[in-house]
Amino acid sequence: MGMEVIMVDKKGPHFPEPLQTPEDKQYQEVMERKVDVKESLDYVYKAITLTRQKLAGRVPLIGFCGAPWTLLCYMVEGGGSKLFIQSKTWVFKYAEESKALLQKIAELCVEYLALQVQAGAQMLQVFDSWAGELSPASFKTMSLPYLTYIADNVPKRLAELGLERVPMTVFAKGAWYALEDLCNTSYDTIGLDWLHNPADAYKIARAKGKTLQGNADPGVLYGGREAITAVVKEMAEGFGRGKQGWIANLGHGVFFFYCCWYVC
Repeated sequence: MGMEVIMVDKKGPHFPEPLQTPEDKQYQEVMERKVDVKESLDYVYKAITLTRQKLAGRVPLIGFCGAPWTLLCYMVEGGGSKLFIQSKTWVFKYAEESKALLQKIAELCVEYLALQVQAGAQMLQVFDSWAGELSPASFKTMSLPYLTYIADNVPKRLAELGLERVPMTVFAKGAWYALEDLCNTSYDTIGLDWLHNPADAYKIARAKGKTLQGNADPGVLYGGREAITAVVKEMAEGFGRGKQGWIANLGHGVFFFYCCWYVC
């Protein structure tokens, strides 16, 4: 999209020149830019293909991208944030311009993900790491429509490329209030952070025919085998201990691991 993003040791993704306001020349350039995703990110697709070949069928290869809202946060904050002052300024002061940017990001995410499948990814996951910074009302206008757009349009783009649909997962960290809304989307699996009660979430998800993924607190890894065993048992009990409808996992990434989203 024409914005420079670098990885800073122990901090993660950093934008040296974040977006300031919709009047900012850079905002106009981003919105008007014609993006050839395949050409711009060719190195990503080559890496996916090579990884798929090296895996030799041992495990599935999962492709991913950051969700539009999370990407917008990085684009206006310049990196991670504790207060998200700039992000909230955009939400409440520049709502329509934010929605236009979110839509453009969503469209590029669709192409980015579809081409990952073409390159060899067998499943896809969309990470909305900063979803919990939104109120329930703001989530419904600034995150959910664009997550839904991606889920609805990736299969269409795959069909245009002559490819079959692949399973898709959405993970909206901190947006515990939106579980039912997310279950009403076209995603196959809903990722949970550790703020969810597994049993309550499982009841909602199974009523909608969805699979859940999660939701052990990553911090338990510091607790040793006994603590990990207790948390996993509690999670398994909550998910019904059956063989359908849940994937055991952490409720977020391993601490000190940073993901970067190349679409920006």
